[in-house]
Amino acid sequence: MAAVIERGGRVLVSQRGPNGGQPGRWEFPGGKREQGESDAQALRREVMEELGIEVSVGERLWTTTAGPLDLRFFRCPYPAGARPRPLGSAQFRWVRREDLEGLDFPPANAELVRALVEGRMPSTSDGGTMGSFTTEG
Repeated sequence: MAAVIERGGRVLVSQRGPNGGQPGRWEFPGGKREQGESDAQALRREVMEELGIEVSVGERLWTTTAGPLDLRFFRCPYPAGARPRPLGSAQFRWVRREDLEGLDFPPANAELVRALVEGRMPSTSDGGTMGSFTTEG
């Protein structure tokens, strides 16, 4: 699971540390579900572990596969007054949608990044509603 968090026209992304898979690549905050957790519970826990902020989990907006993994991305509103910190990542950034393609994301994120850049998904700051998209990959 991963969170797509937007604020003021920018998307929150984090950079993987040197000790995990695909070190140095950028990603949407999130991780793996532990036994007995729902997607929402896992995503709230992972965002807290990585960035130290509590999020609510909104609708699923993107699904794709990467080998044996089913990757699910959820809209998570940015909590008022939150102050993210890079607890489980090398760093984080607020990035304009149009600049996302300039970052090195894992290949499984490419279609979602392109959809965000091309504006095929309204941002929460636009007041738009989020459609559901599914892609095979």
